[in-house]
Amino acid sequence: MTPAEFLAECKEREIEFIDFRFTDIKGTWHHVTYDIDSVDEDTFKNGLPFDGSSIPAWQPINESDMILMPDLEIGTHFEDPFTADPTMVVFCDVLDTNYNPYHKCPRSIAKKALQYLSEAGVGDVAYFGPENEFFVFENVVITDKINAQAYEVESSEGAWNSDTHYEDAYNTGHRPGTKGGYFPVAPVDSMVDLRAEMVQVLKEVGLKTFVVHHEVAQGQGEIGVRFGTLVEAADNVQKLKYVIKMVAHLNGKTATFMPKPLFGDNGNGMHVHQSIWKDGKNTFYDANGYAGLSDIAKKYIAGVFAHADAVAAFTNASMNSYKRLQPGFEAPNILAYSAKNRSACCRIPFGSGEKAVRTEFRFPDSSSNPYLAFTVMLLAGLDGIKNNLEIYEAAREPLNEDLFELSLDEIKERGIRTLPATLREAIYAVEKELDNPNSFLKAVMSDDFIKTYIDYKYETEIQPIEGRPHPYEFMTTYSC
Repeated sequence: MTPAEFLAECKEREIEFIDFRFTDIKGTWHHVTYDIDSVDEDTFKNGLPFDGSSIPAWQPINESDMILMPDLEIGTHFEDPFTADPTMVVFCDVLDTNYNPYHKCPRSIAKKALQYLSEAGVGDVAYFGPENEFFVFENVVITDKINAQAYEVESSEGAWNSDTHYEDAYNTGHRPGTKGGYFPVAPVDSMVDLRAEMVQVLKEVGLKTFVVHHEVAQGQGEIGVRFGTLVEAADNVQKLKYVIKMVAHLNGKTATFMPKPLFGDNGNGMHVHQSIWKDGKNTFYDANGYAGLSDIAKKYIAGVFAHADAVAAFTNASMNSYKRLQPGFEAPNILAYSAKNRSACCRIPFGSGEKAVRTEFRFPDSSSNPYLAFTVMLLAGLDGIKNNLEIYEAAREPLNEDLFELSLDEIKERGIRTLPATLREAIYAVEKELDNPNSFLKAVMSDDFIKTYIDYKYETEIQPIEGRPHPYEFMTTYSC
């Protein structure tokens, strides 16, 4: 769409404001709004100035001037369904004052990854299909004081409310229970209408949805959104999270994509389906391969496995991520692939024919920045293809057993590899990549960005959380 066509559409819809949005390193959406009368075709040529020093881990104040460049090419702009006045939302890339893509802009990094894919001759398009799980709670209370660390979430579906006496209502007793939320009908599933409202709004902002259901944990849901190209899919994650949070908010509830908000129940994942296409053909498909999987696809998997520790720093980007990746909660951390096997971290979904064959990596979660998570998986996979990597020996053949049943001793004895156990371990792996001149990350990421990402995770995640006493430590240590 040209700027003239875009402005004509805004006029036809009687739009009053343009909301320009961009994404920071963490994955948080930011915005600045302009009156429609102050926006013209030159706005889309010259961009919009803003203060880059006010965005975490970006520019110093003495080099703060940055430019927001609206992107109409991908076509993901949409009318905001939540504002009181008609407002059009436009995705933006971040440029420096020389009009070059800013090396810390996640969306620009993702675009650079697609360019790298094309230049490598492996493919001309990479498709990503994320599945973002979420929780809906009625209340959340957080305490962070020098003498107190605590949280409490509340859900009417929570098993802990089975004996609650409500002042203005009866306790109906219909609850999914711990790990009992997969597919029960109402009234056990209390969120049918809420999810339906979310779907209606998602369609308004241009997302194509399909499966809509309660997930395994109490208070947990999932809404499937159609796959897209790498940047398009990441844009869609931003739209999805915005809509789900806002619909919950306007219904007096609160939605979260936090990986592990409940102890003892399943957490939120972001399973990511992936395939690379070239000249209209799915390079991951081979009619004679295992589950229709080509050698190229296996090399892609091998690349992700080979770089799994560093990949996890971007796909599982929070300290909380690794609380989800524990045995017993359907969050696979074993580096293996298998058809239809949800206990392997790479599942080959059941499909029919060339178009359906793909990989599904099941370990990522939504605390990641989607632009960076998808980019790093693509880069690792391309490194596997480029260097003809084979899947490591213990997992070279598909592991079709229930991997959740393996003990730690069995995993070690068989030489099976797992994801890192903490964000600190994952960041250690990224530090090694920073020192490696041939790092797979450096195909599209600058040294300065990688170092900034490392420092940012230490300063905002690792050190603050490691330095705070945990309530359970009082149970284990207070009387020692």
